[in-house]
Amino acid sequence: MPVDLQTLYPRLIHLMLDTVFVVDSSDRIVFVSDACEALLGYRADELIGTLITGYLHPDDVPATRGSIERVMNGLPHVDFRNRYIRKDGAVVSILWAAFWSEEFDARIGVARNVTALAEAEQQLRFLAHHDPLTGLTNRALFTDRLQTALNAAQRNENTVALLFLDVNGFKAINDVHGHAVGDQVLCEIARRLQGCARKSDTVARMGGDEFTVLLTNVHCGEGIEAKVAQLISALAQPLGREFGDLQMPSCSIGVARFPEHGTDADALLSHADGEMYRVKRQRGR
Repeated sequence: MPVDLQTLYPRLIHLMLDTVFVVDSSDRIVFVSDACEALLGYRADELIGTLITGYLHPDDVPATRGSIERVMNGLPHVDFRNRYIRKDGAVVSILWAAFWSEEFDARIGVARNVTALAEAEQQLRFLAHHDPLTGLTNRALFTDRLQTALNAAQRNENTVALLFLDVNGFKAINDVHGHAVGDQVLCEIARRLQGCARKSDTVARMGGDEFTVLLTNVHCGEGIEAKVAQLISALAQPLGREFGDLQMPSCSIGVARFPEHGTDADALLSHADGEMYRVKRQRGR
């Protein structure tokens, strides 16, 4: 007995893990497969007759409009990504393959849930530019921002300040209390530094127990000194009860100013690093 494909095709469509959409020329949904309920949280009868664009993430509307125009002009789009708002309010990332059918006067698309992939990609992008322990800017991104700030300062004849910070006696914390506690201390220092920063400033962990703070749009030396004093005061506050009897370690801060101490990133980093060690030596006397 031959297979009745006309009867079989609809059943196959509803068995697909990806969702099939059929949308008319006015963006109204005329058909969705059963997988749509897992994708968007809506039953088929809730979606049919409604505008598919009404479920779009607002930030993705312009790009999606461009994709729709492309498809309706006869150019299939098989690798388009956008985001939709589920019935429960969650955001889902979708990978689309779509084409326009002149025969049925409709846009036919297959949607795949790639939320997990999108989140993993976002995390990888974040880790490429941020310290995985503290969440601060890492050395690579900090150096890039420093160079950008120097370029702007040269054009506008502004002052840029670079603060280089090192935690005094941090090795002893790791040796006595363990690296887990040491990591907690580093995170607490990062939180306090970030709490003192303006939106235009950048706080970074350069590695180990070394941090940097980039101050842009600084108009006078007194402003830099005030920021250093603010940081020292914040870092001198006692640790919370969760640290037990551990005392907050002191920090040494070296300062470099553009253009006084250098006109490029390497020169400023070197000067600030040298000043930090000078302060550390003085503290040890």
